[in-house]
Amino acid sequence: MRKIPLHYQILIGALVGIGAGIIAQQLYADTDAGSEGLVWVVENISGPIGQVFLSLLFMLVLPLIFSALVLGVSEFRDLRSFGRIGVKMLVYTVAVSAIAVAIGITAVNIIRPGEGMDEQTRLEMIAQAEAEQGPDAAARALPPAAGMNLIINIVPRNPAKAAADGDYLAWMFFALIIGLGLCLVRTEAANAFRKVIEGLFDVSMNLIQLVIALAPIGVAALLFSTTALFGVEWLQKLAAYAGVVLGALAIHQFIVYPLLVKFLGGMSPLKFFRDIQPAMLTAFSTASSNATLPTTLEVAEVNLKLPTHVSRFVLTIGATANQNGTALFEGVTVLFLAQFYGVELTLGQQVTVVLMCILGGIGTAGVPAGSIPVVAMILGMVGIPPEGIALILGVDRLLDMCRTTLNVTGDLAAAVVVSRGEPATTAPQVHSSTNPNAPR
Repeated sequence: MRKIPLHYQILIGALVGIGAGIIAQQLYADTDAGSEGLVWVVENISGPIGQVFLSLLFMLVLPLIFSALVLGVSEFRDLRSFGRIGVKMLVYTVAVSAIAVAIGITAVNIIRPGEGMDEQTRLEMIAQAEAEQGPDAAARALPPAAGMNLIINIVPRNPAKAAADGDYLAWMFFALIIGLGLCLVRTEAANAFRKVIEGLFDVSMNLIQLVIALAPIGVAALLFSTTALFGVEWLQKLAAYAGVVLGALAIHQFIVYPLLVKFLGGMSPLKFFRDIQPAMLTAFSTASSNATLPTTLEVAEVNLKLPTHVSRFVLTIGATANQNGTALFEGVTVLFLAQFYGVELTLGQQVTVVLMCILGGIGTAGVPAGSIPVVAMILGMVGIPPEGIALILGVDRLLDMCRTTLNVTGDLAAAVVVSRGEPATTAPQVHSSTNPNAPR
């Protein structure tokens, strides 16, 4: 199995879980004894295996999100020396990520791919999720908030308590503040603290990769449990979900970016897309913004002929902090699974999901499947069964390749926009080696 790429292993695990679940349901679900035996297998074998996989993900979310977000924001470390460039990049990142999430959430609210499930099946799925998570799962969900309360709740009085209570938005805000602090403080002690955060990130990422390596088994177990008990009705929903993600990505790629490049960057969109083809192809094939970074830097300097000091600064940060496709994907996935499980999210909760996705786009590691822990965290935060993450893993590789292509295109578009009006002179440079997440 080590010779088979992980995404193929996950696909095989998904197919095995679905196939075994269909066979088990056809053979045993129609008899009382068989149905009881099937429930016993789910409750005592496949269910616990899947729950252990999810628990391992949740265990590592807190340190991973904290370290990744701190490092992502602290990449703006030269904000004062770059001045105008740093500010333009920061504003661009937040604004365009917000546009991406808004497109995704609007699409999923209009098309509603997760709805239409048989009511009895939906209730049974919710009951099964409550049995696995505990009856107080809904009570642990983020309470609805709106207006000023939403803003007030973002700022934690006690970050440790926010983390323990599962208030990840407040925890991410705390990480954001720490990252900004590292931008402003240039002491030896602050640099040493940043090294500690880098170490935490490296350890967390390696542990996450070990957990993701178990994904074929965890996905097979979770999908067997779902399919054996509830049939394959959800497969149609999965196809509709993938269509919504790809459609929203296409809108952002071929409408939003050309407008930004044309009107804010002063460059022909046709020239832009023609010149960045090598980076787009590399991103699509590797599904990693970090692995594509060397190609992206070369494209910006050789093909687009952008000022070197600007392109290196923007693209190095962008590989970690400017992930519009990831933010869009996370928003669509959360709302799709909310519809699938019949969880009604208030307007305040949807706004919170938007904020989480924007911050998640900054704090998500630029590696394949790097957004999965973030999605699982948001699901648990708003009261959606985290088991739902298994439902989308079977198609995640294709979606990951597409959203990574969008991420890299967005980085290059940002470089074009930020470069406009900047002199092509030598200035302090941020090389890819300064990025803790850059490929080694």
